[in-house]
Amino acid sequence: MAELMQGLKRSCYCCDVNESMVGQEVNLMGWVSRKREFGHFSFVLLRDRTGIVQVVIDKDNSSDDVIAKESEIRSEYVIAITGKVQARTEENINPNMKTGRIEVNVESLKILSEAETPPFQIEDNININTELRLKYRYLDLRRPSVAENIITRHKVCQIVRNFLSDNGFIEIETPILGKSTPEGARDYIVPSRVHPGNFYGLPQSPQLFKQLLMVSGFDRYFQIAKCFRDEDLRADRQPEFTQIDMELSFVEAEDVMTINENLIKSIFKEIKGVEVETPFLKMPYNEAMERFGSDKPDIRFGMELKNITDIVNGSEFGVFQNAIDNGGSVRGINAEGCGSFPRKKIDSLVDVAKTYGAKGLAWIVVNEDGSFKTTISKFFDDEKIKEIAERFNAKAGDLILICADKDSVVFDALGALRLEVAKRLEILDPNEYKFLWVTEFPLLEYSEEEKRYVAKHHPFTSPMDEDLEYIETEPARVRAKAYDMVLNGCELGGGSVRIHSQEIQKKMFKLLGFSEEDAQERFGFLLDAFKYGAPPHGGLAFGLDRIIMLLNNTESIRDVIAFPKVKDASCLLTNAPDVVEQKQLVELGIEVAEVENSEE
Repeated sequence: MAELMQGLKRSCYCCDVNESMVGQEVNLMGWVSRKREFGHFSFVLLRDRTGIVQVVIDKDNSSDDVIAKESEIRSEYVIAITGKVQARTEENINPNMKTGRIEVNVESLKILSEAETPPFQIEDNININTELRLKYRYLDLRRPSVAENIITRHKVCQIVRNFLSDNGFIEIETPILGKSTPEGARDYIVPSRVHPGNFYGLPQSPQLFKQLLMVSGFDRYFQIAKCFRDEDLRADRQPEFTQIDMELSFVEAEDVMTINENLIKSIFKEIKGVEVETPFLKMPYNEAMERFGSDKPDIRFGMELKNITDIVNGSEFGVFQNAIDNGGSVRGINAEGCGSFPRKKIDSLVDVAKTYGAKGLAWIVVNEDGSFKTTISKFFDDEKIKEIAERFNAKAGDLILICADKDSVVFDALGALRLEVAKRLEILDPNEYKFLWVTEFPLLEYSEEEKRYVAKHHPFTSPMDEDLEYIETEPARVRAKAYDMVLNGCELGGGSVRIHSQEIQKKMFKLLGFSEEDAQERFGFLLDAFKYGAPPHGGLAFGLDRIIMLLNNTESIRDVIAFPKVKDASCLLTNAPDVVEQKQLVELGIEVAEVENSEE
């Protein structure tokens, strides 16, 4: 039967108990992880948010009350114990437990809450269906490894707050209910009861408000901000996510990058004990794409892209020549040592490339005797194939994988392929941290779907000074004062120096296809603010969830969010989103229409 605590107070957490406390009395509280019997002894693994400690009940020397309650307890019962810390005998030391050198000899025991058998074992290193875990997320969070993710998140937030506060930043909250400005990802919209037919937009970022704060004179702002995007999900995306958001006045790009390198240095030092070397490598966008096929390259390994368009141009091979004639290119990677891959394994790499838009791959294997085995032997003689192999610095045993298409497809396919080959070769060291800044992004990119230019980052990013002259005549040539911080192939965060001139901002809106009326309707409050003295300013936002994911070597940001959504943006725990009562819809002036097909 469950008991009241009756004034009993916890003296410490389970994993606070250590060898220096041998002989001391402690009061511990938590959940029964496991119980086992050995002769006249009962061993209970007691768990709280810090981990597990072993408590021992000696039935020959315990009170009748303790023995009676010990016989009742089961897994996940909530109990409180009082006992003395004792050292384990040498043969019973468990080096795999933080508390593996001690145990607590129980003198009194209370059952605070009983528990039914949980739907899965609450232990680390066991295979649990993801949907089941998230349906019972409150149980999943009891597992020490999952709890550690959440605790790490807390620690990182504390480091961020302390570091930025020490560097003159002020934490300011910006609104959650704002104006919908659908330029980019879809907004989540919220109907207004008091303004029928009108809607708020949930923020995709605090971008506009933080720029207004710069106009307000708060020259160093930060916020650990909840943001929302109504977009398709993947491992590192959620419909609601958290940003470490900041903005600084009277700065250039280098200033923003330096402060954030030092912030990351502090985080990795305090959380991982890793000394991050600064300053980070800087790589222009065009170089990143040419060398790695990605604007967030993993530079822990080579396997860089090589362009062979000049070598194969004019050939009779239609796949290559059509790509070149249509303004595309022919490029490839050298998967060193993979020439021994069986045909089935090579075909599986071709399938990977196809998922990124490639129509296929050509390949060349360099045999041990220096000859070649290739899919393009009908179109190129040995001398030409040797010339191709030399471009890749290929040697005996290597596998060259070649893609021909428009550049965007070639980069996507080969960028993904080099990562896939690296994973298969198991050459990616999770404890190696290679940071870099990708800079000089294009300001704009052309959308074939919308038949207009769209902002590569967002409409408030400043063009590079030397490219301003092209903004109206050659917009595709204009580079942005934008920068992304990348770690091991993952974008940690991105930012830019912002436009602070009303005239340049108006030109930007015009380039994006906004009429003056549209620009005023959507962003008039920002343009009006610029009339009253806007300082030069820039900023950056980190994805907090991604940082924690990388720090804890987890595969998905779901693992580091207390109550995440699944792939269709639903919550298995609460069954959100769900229907609401008809009277709520009436109050909002909303009628729900039946949709035949919600998929685009």
